[in-house]
Amino acid sequence: MSLQVYGIPNCGTCKKAFNWLQKHNIDYEFINAKETPPTREQIENWVKSLGCASMRNPSGQSYRALGDEKKTWIDEQWIEAFAKDAMLLKRPLFVQDGTAVLVGFKDEKVILEKLGI
Repeated sequence: MSLQVYGIPNCGTCKKAFNWLQKHNIDYEFINAKETPPTREQIENWVKSLGCASMRNPSGQSYRALGDEKKTWIDEQWIEAFAKDAMLLKRPLFVQDGTAVLVGFKDEKVILEKLGI
């Protein structure tokens, strides 16, 4: 199993996820989404797996700066926006063997299920 976790180092939710993964001896590769943003192709595949709505980071400055027009955007517009600004993506984003399986970090039971542990 190859697990990649996209996020940013100073994100509190990402830190919780990293600590949890380490506590459970789960190997993962951290990818700093600011320094190494995902490609448009990756994002398109993630949207197919998770949908745009769950991938949005509504608490971020980038999201709030978009204005009200974002309320009417279709998936293609969100994919374009995610590709231009990775900070619009909710964090952490878990990618297992190339497929996005989970975004965010709240419910341990859901995380275990989604990661197949």
